[in-house]
Amino acid sequence: MTAVSNPVRREPRRRLLHRALWVILTLLIALGAVCYWRPLWVVDRVTTAALRLAGVRSDYVRLGSYRIHYLVGGEGKPLVLVHGLGGRAQDWAPMIPSLMRHGYRVYAPDLLGFGKSDRPDVDYSIALQDEILEQFFQSQRIAQADLGGWSMGGWVVLRFTLGHPEQVRRLSVDDSAGIYFQRAFDPAIFHPKTVEQAESFLGWLTPQAGRIPRFIARDLIRETRSGAWVVDRAMKSFEAGTDLLDGKLQAIKAPVLIVWGQRDILIPLACGAEMHREIPQSLFEIFDGCGHLAPVACVNRILPETIRFLEAEPPLTAGTREFPQ
Repeated sequence: MTAVSNPVRREPRRRLLHRALWVILTLLIALGAVCYWRPLWVVDRVTTAALRLAGVRSDYVRLGSYRIHYLVGGEGKPLVLVHGLGGRAQDWAPMIPSLMRHGYRVYAPDLLGFGKSDRPDVDYSIALQDEILEQFFQSQRIAQADLGGWSMGGWVVLRFTLGHPEQVRRLSVDDSAGIYFQRAFDPAIFHPKTVEQAESFLGWLTPQAGRIPRFIARDLIRETRSGAWVVDRAMKSFEAGTDLLDGKLQAIKAPVLIVWGQRDILIPLACGAEMHREIPQSLFEIFDGCGHLAPVACVNRILPETIRFLEAEPPLTAGTREFPQ
């Protein structure tokens, strides 16, 4: 006999299929809306998930009266990474998993006032951030570590190394602040208020910026607004000149790697050259085509050289090397 389909059975299946399709469509619309209105939040969530899958843990530690957030992952030799002005620990995400695979226990704190750390009413000076880093070492029972610092973070780790030489095995700084230079930018670029200002801000950070979609620019404006007062307070402290390192760096005896984006217009290449001059045992590496965001935009070129510096025995010979595009 030929089987006859039952229309009564087919109808509930159709309804279930229609409902499933509507649910999927609704979710896709919601996801599209979130990506449109908060694209940087989406990137943050994806980055956080990727770090978690790589074995990186997010945690907090109480340092005096301040609650400090940090990322930590891996087993082996301790390596502490310090972010720049307006940044956060997650800025090191492109490097952290690879460093962990090379046998490092990587720590990346959010400095006071940045990321998920507390934002008290303080001066946000380099001296204060140096104290925070010292307390962080103590809280994690780190007797000695390799140190990495980017931009303002480079300034912090250079000062820390001067004050605590026995706790630093090797030091790597990327497009580091800390040496006096005639500022060519308005500090207001760090908290843009218009789409055009957001594009200008990214142009200062990287030559690869170009034009960005307006919806991303609008979200960048929102993201920088809440921490604008901290950045302004820090810039005011920097410009007082109290914490500048000119003429002091020759006291550093640890092996030092100075990395610079050749097209950095935020902190000029001349600052890296002066650091190299003051630290005779330093290795000065210049990456053509890269700007201030070199550790992210040029990570595939910079990371292997950083690992080579950290692992070399004996330490790499001092000098200057230029890496073409």
